[in-house]
Amino acid sequence: MSERPRLTVLSGPSGVGKSTVVAHMRKEHPEVWLSVSATTRKPRPGEQHGVHYFFVTDDEMDKLIANGELLEWAEFAGNRYGTPRAAVQERLENGEPVLLEIDLQGARQVRESLSDAQLVFLAPPSWEELVRRLTGRGTEPPEVIERRLAAARTELAAEPEFDVTLVNTSVEDVARELLALMDVV
Repeated sequence: MSERPRLTVLSGPSGVGKSTVVAHMRKEHPEVWLSVSATTRKPRPGEQHGVHYFFVTDDEMDKLIANGELLEWAEFAGNRYGTPRAAVQERLENGEPVLLEIDLQGARQVRESLSDAQLVFLAPPSWEELVRRLTGRGTEPPEVIERRLAAARTELAAEPEFDVTLVNTSVEDVARELLALMDVV
Protein backbone atom coordinates (compact mmCIF):
# COMPACT_ATOMS: atom_id res chain seq x y z
CA MET A 1 0.00 0.00 0.00
CA SER A 2 1.41 3.39 -0.94
CA GLU A 3 1.84 5.91 1.78
CA ARG A 4 -0.85 8.56 2.08
CA PRO A 5 0.12 11.73 0.21
CA ARG A 6 1.15 14.64 2.34
CA LEU A 7 -0.54 17.95 2.22
CA THR A 8 1.76 20.47 0.53
CA VAL A 9 1.46 24.10 1.55
CA LEU A 10 2.83 26.81 -0.76
CA SER A 11 3.36 30.10 0.97
CA GLY A 12 5.45 33.21 0.60
CA PRO A 13 5.09 36.96 0.49
CA SER A 14 2.28 38.68 -1.37
CA GLY A 15 3.26 39.32 -4.98
CA VAL A 16 5.89 36.58 -5.15
CA GLY A 17 3.93 34.74 -7.84
CA LYS A 18 2.25 31.88 -5.95
CA SER A 19 -0.92 32.00 -8.09
CA THR A 20 1.07 32.12 -11.34
CA VAL A 21 3.17 29.09 -10.35
CA VAL A 22 0.09 27.13 -9.26
CA ALA A 23 -1.82 27.98 -12.45
CA HIS A 24 1.12 26.81 -14.59
CA MET A 25 1.52 23.63 -12.55
CA ARG A 26 -2.19 22.73 -12.77
CA LYS A 27 -2.24 23.32 -16.52
CA GLU A 28 0.38 20.57 -16.85
CA HIS A 29 -0.96 18.40 -13.99
CA PRO A 30 -4.69 18.99 -13.44
CA GLU A 31 -4.78 15.98 -11.07
CA VAL A 32 -3.15 18.11 -8.36
CA TRP A 33 -6.06 19.33 -6.29
CA LEU A 34 -5.84 22.94 -5.19
CA SER A 35 -7.98 23.83 -2.24
CA VAL A 36 -10.37 26.71 -2.89
CA SER A 37 -10.36 29.22 -0.03
CA ALA A 38 -13.31 31.00 1.46
CA THR A 39 -12.91 34.79 1.64
CA THR A 40 -14.81 37.86 2.76
CA ARG A 41 -13.06 39.84 0.00
CA LYS A 42 -15.17 41.07 -2.90
CA PRO A 43 -14.53 39.29 -6.22
CA ARG A 44 -12.03 40.89 -8.61
CA PRO A 45 -13.01 41.09 -12.29
CA GLY A 46 -13.12 37.59 -13.79
CA GLU A 47 -13.13 35.72 -10.46
CA GLN A 48 -15.84 33.10 -10.07
CA HIS A 49 -17.47 31.82 -6.87
CA GLY A 50 -16.37 28.24 -6.18
CA VAL A 51 -13.56 28.39 -8.73
CA HIS A 52 -11.17 31.09 -7.49
CA TYR A 53 -12.72 31.53 -4.04
CA PHE A 54 -15.88 30.85 -2.09
CA PHE A 55 -17.03 34.42 -1.54
CA VAL A 56 -18.75 34.59 1.85
CA THR A 57 -20.20 37.26 4.11
CA ASP A 58 -18.62 38.19 7.45
CA ASP A 59 -21.43 36.30 9.22
CA GLU A 60 -20.82 33.17 7.15
CA MET A 61 -17.08 33.36 7.88
CA ASP A 62 -17.79 33.76 11.62
CA LYS A 63 -19.84 30.53 11.52
CA LEU A 64 -17.16 28.58 9.61
CA ILE A 65 -14.55 29.64 12.19
CA ALA A 66 -16.79 28.99 15.20
CA ASN A 67 -17.71 25.51 13.94
CA GLY A 68 -14.07 24.53 13.34
CA GLU A 69 -14.78 24.03 9.64
CA LEU A 70 -11.58 25.79 8.53
CA LEU A 71 -8.16 24.12 8.54
CA GLU A 72 -6.70 27.60 8.83
CA TRP A 73 -7.85 31.17 8.47
CA ALA A 74 -6.28 34.60 8.54
CA GLU A 75 -7.08 38.24 8.12
CA PHE A 76 -5.15 40.01 5.40
CA ALA A 77 -5.49 43.56 4.09
CA GLY A 78 -8.83 43.93 5.87
CA ASN A 79 -10.37 40.68 4.57
CA ARG A 80 -10.51 37.15 5.99
CA TYR A 81 -9.46 34.03 4.10
CA GLY A 82 -9.76 30.39 5.17
CA THR A 83 -9.34 26.81 3.95
CA PRO A 84 -12.39 24.53 4.26
CA ARG A 85 -11.18 21.49 6.25
CA ALA A 86 -13.52 18.73 5.01
CA ALA A 87 -12.60 18.96 1.32
CA VAL A 88 -8.85 18.80 2.07
CA GLN A 89 -9.20 15.76 4.34
CA GLU A 90 -11.45 13.97 1.86
CA ARG A 91 -8.94 14.40 -1.00
CA LEU A 92 -6.00 13.25 1.14
CA GLU A 93 -7.94 10.17 2.27
CA ASN A 94 -8.63 9.38 -1.40
CA GLY A 95 -4.88 9.43 -2.05
CA GLU A 96 -4.93 12.63 -4.12
CA PRO A 97 -2.07 15.14 -3.96
CA VAL A 98 -3.36 18.29 -2.28
CA LEU A 99 -1.88 21.76 -2.54
CA LEU A 100 -2.77 24.76 -0.41
CA GLU A 101 -1.68 28.19 -1.56
CA ILE A 102 -1.94 30.30 1.58
CA ASP A 103 -0.25 33.05 3.58
CA LEU A 104 2.23 32.75 6.43
CA GLN A 105 -0.37 32.81 9.23
CA GLY A 106 -2.27 30.04 7.50
CA ALA A 107 0.86 27.95 6.96
CA ARG A 108 1.63 28.19 10.69
CA GLN A 109 -1.90 27.06 11.59
CA VAL A 110 -1.68 24.11 9.18
CA ARG A 111 1.65 23.06 10.73
CA GLU A 112 -0.07 23.00 14.15
CA SER A 113 -3.06 20.92 13.04
CA LEU A 114 -1.32 18.68 10.46
CA SER A 115 2.26 18.22 11.61
CA ASP A 116 3.20 16.05 8.62
CA ALA A 117 2.27 18.76 6.10
CA GLN A 118 5.10 19.82 3.81
CA LEU A 119 5.62 23.58 3.96
CA VAL A 120 7.17 25.17 0.86
CA PHE A 121 8.29 28.81 0.88
CA LEU A 122 8.25 30.65 -2.43
CA ALA A 123 10.86 33.41 -2.31
CA PRO A 124 11.33 36.29 -4.76
CA PRO A 125 14.61 36.57 -6.69
CA SER A 126 15.19 39.87 -4.83
CA TRP A 127 13.42 42.44 -2.65
CA GLU A 128 13.47 44.90 -5.56
CA GLU A 129 11.67 42.42 -7.80
CA LEU A 130 9.02 41.84 -5.11
CA VAL A 131 8.44 45.60 -4.76
CA ARG A 132 8.14 45.88 -8.55
CA ARG A 133 5.53 43.10 -8.64
CA LEU A 134 3.52 44.53 -5.74
CA THR A 135 3.43 48.04 -7.14
CA GLY A 136 3.01 46.91 -10.75
CA ARG A 137 -0.36 45.20 -10.26
CA GLY A 138 -2.18 48.50 -10.53
CA THR A 139 -5.21 47.04 -8.77
CA GLU A 140 -4.72 48.45 -5.28
CA PRO A 141 -4.54 51.91 -3.72
CA PRO A 142 -1.16 53.09 -2.30
CA GLU A 143 -2.13 52.41 1.36
CA VAL A 144 -2.92 48.77 0.50
CA ILE A 145 0.42 48.44 -1.32
CA GLU A 146 2.21 49.85 1.74
CA ARG A 147 0.45 47.29 3.96
CA ARG A 148 1.44 44.52 1.54
CA LEU A 149 5.09 45.64 1.55
CA ALA A 150 5.15 45.74 5.35
CA ALA A 151 3.59 42.28 5.47
CA ALA A 152 6.09 41.01 2.88
CA ARG A 153 9.02 42.01 5.11
CA THR A 154 7.51 39.95 7.96
CA GLU A 155 6.74 37.05 5.64
CA LEU A 156 10.28 36.95 4.22
CA ALA A 157 11.68 36.77 7.76
CA ALA A 158 9.65 33.57 8.37
CA GLU A 159 11.42 31.58 5.64
CA PRO A 160 13.43 29.43 8.14
CA GLU A 161 10.14 27.99 9.49
CA PHE A 162 9.55 26.19 6.19
CA ASP A 163 10.76 22.75 5.07
CA VAL A 164 11.86 23.84 1.60
CA THR A 165 12.51 27.18 -0.14
CA LEU A 166 12.04 27.63 -3.87
CA VAL A 167 13.20 30.89 -5.48
CA ASN A 168 10.79 32.12 -8.15
CA THR A 169 13.23 32.95 -10.93
CA SER A 170 11.24 30.91 -13.49
CA VAL A 171 7.60 29.87 -13.22
CA GLU A 172 8.28 26.70 -15.22
CA ASP A 173 11.22 25.65 -13.02
CA VAL A 174 9.40 26.33 -9.76
CA ALA A 175 6.28 24.47 -10.94
CA ARG A 176 8.47 21.47 -11.87
CA GLU A 177 10.28 21.56 -8.49
CA LEU A 178 6.97 21.78 -6.65
CA LEU A 179 5.56 18.78 -8.55
CA ALA A 180 8.70 16.79 -7.69
CA LEU A 181 8.30 17.67 -3.99
CA MET A 182 4.70 16.45 -4.19
CA ASP A 183 5.81 13.19 -5.92
CA VAL A 184 3.55 13.95 -8.88
CA VAL A 185 6.24 13.69 -11.58
